[in-house]
Amino acid sequence: QVQLVESGGGLVQTGGSLKLSCATSGSIFSFDRMGWFRQAPLKQRELVASITIDGGSTNYAGSVKGRFTISRDNAKNTVYLQMNSLKPEDTAVYSCWAYKYRDYWGQGTQVTVSS
Repeated sequence: QVQLVESGGGLVQTGGSLKLSCATSGSIFSFDRMGWFRQAPLKQRELVASITIDGGSTNYAGSVKGRFTISRDNAKNTVYLQMNSLKPEDTAVYSCWAYKYRDYWGQGTQVTVSS
């Protein structure tokens, strides 16, 4: 059974940085695309960033472009989300996502940005 295990969430002040990691239980090449979604209280879940596994093509939500960077380490079967210049509106539960014929989800990790 595929598992996505996130780590790296926490509490940070405005302007700070955090790096999220998502480790897969098997080969990262089991997936076509991976990424990060987030959901804040009373808001819809939104795609923050995604990356293709073969070519490494990325895309970002407009609200995080220039501040967040998604990357992958194929040898470690891990996808990362480097988050810089964090803002209070980035506060949310961040979930790792992967896709191959269907969606796969991690358990989520809380990111809280204090003002």
